[in-house]
Amino acid sequence: MSKRDELSINQQELTAAWQRTLPDTMQKADRAEVMADEADPKALRVTIHTAGHQMYSFDFKVTYVDSREIQTTLVDVEKDGKSIDERTDIIQQLVEDYTRHIHECAQALHELTHA
Repeated sequence: MSKRDELSINQQELTAAWQRTLPDTMQKADRAEVMADEADPKALRVTIHTAGHQMYSFDFKVTYVDSREIQTTLVDVEKDGKSIDERTDIIQQLVEDYTRHIHECAQALHELTHA
């Protein structure tokens, strides 16, 4: 029986690595917060605040399926602290962008996550 490809880093170290790396994969003006998901040891919570006057914030759950692959789930989009419809074109475009940045960050951390 083969050993499953498990994540070999603890959540605290993983969170710290994401906090260091994610800003490098994003546009400089946007701001990201990364926190451990307390309900799931293989998951992180990522909040991205858009630059400029839009005042959008995007909440994602990033779950490690294995040591290389992540699953990114949009949890919520807010504007000025209020939930908004995330199906509009501009929001969908931003979600795609940020999802790509999140995946780039995960790739940049492969050395750390894939022991």
